[in-house]
Amino acid sequence: MDHDEVFARTTSILDDEDDWISAMATVACELHNAFDHFHWTGFYRTTSPNMLKIGPYQGGHGCLFIPFEKGICGAAARIGDTQDVPNVHERPEHIACSSTTKSEIVVPIKDLSGDVVAVLDVDSDELAAFSTEDVQLLERVCHWLGKRYHS
Repeated sequence: MDHDEVFARTTSILDDEDDWISAMATVACELHNAFDHFHWTGFYRTTSPNMLKIGPYQGGHGCLFIPFEKGICGAAARIGDTQDVPNVHERPEHIACSSTTKSEIVVPIKDLSGDVVAVLDVDSDELAAFSTEDVQLLERVCHWLGKRYHS
């Protein structure tokens, strides 16, 4: 699927939507179903200082809570930068919510103050599954979400 088409379709669906949770649910669904190598697609929301809580997602069960100091999701939230991990077994801090996950991308979503309000986590059961275009799409979506829902 074309990455620009996915972005355009997703943002078009959300054109009149003002609810943050509904937006995350829609994004997770659209992304998850657009790409065969997206095996778990979802959000972890910052619900208290230095703590992420699972949000809308597609795929098997995820971790319910992730502290900022734990895992790839925690690193993205703590550092505020995208984490593109071609092989999760090479990152000792990786939290195995699913034993089949082999690669992962986590992108922070920031409010206007630069605070991380959530992260978008995409896992794959394939090694080095994500392309540069995948990373760019996810970062574009997260920037759009932060600007649209947290301005």
